[in-house]
Amino acid sequence: MTSVRKWFWFWDFEKEEQWLNEMAAKGLCLSGRGFCRYDFEDCLPGEYQIRTEVLEDHDEQPHVKKYLLFVEETGAEKVAFRLRTVYFRKKTAEGPFELYSDLASRVKYVERVLVLMLILGPLGLVHTLLTMLSFAGPYAGFMLLLLPGLAAELLCTWGAWKLWQTRRELKARQQIRE
Repeated sequence: MTSVRKWFWFWDFEKEEQWLNEMAAKGLCLSGRGFCRYDFEDCLPGEYQIRTEVLEDHDEQPHVKKYLLFVEETGAEKVAFRLRTVYFRKKTAEGPFELYSDLASRVKYVERVLVLMLILGPLGLVHTLLTMLSFAGPYAGFMLLLLPGLAAELLCTWGAWKLWQTRRELKARQQIRE
């Protein structure tokens, strides 16, 4: 068992999945996930394909359980779940492993992640700004401690913009194919 500490932004799910597949190609297959931690077990190089998905709801919801069971019936194995992101692996020998086989479903997936960011990002920004304003006056120095929160919110806005660009590119490719 090997653990690797690594950070991916929420909107970089494609980079995360690519990295996990590169690790599997080297003979380290994902076996668990924690905060900024990926657990790997030894496998044959290229034995597994890894896919990730941000779910609409928590994995305890009946419709999500049904979906997870459906994916597992295709031969995939759920190996981890973290903050609505589920991690699957499937043996490469069993054939291609795609959760989204067409552009329309990929667009819907990107939109789902984008909506989560567009809801949570502004709420966090408003919270940070209100907290900063409430400490103005005698506690003005305390506001400096809140600047990293503000920076994180601005970074999330940038991530939402990147997702919006990805959505736009997928939509353009979808239009060309139609």
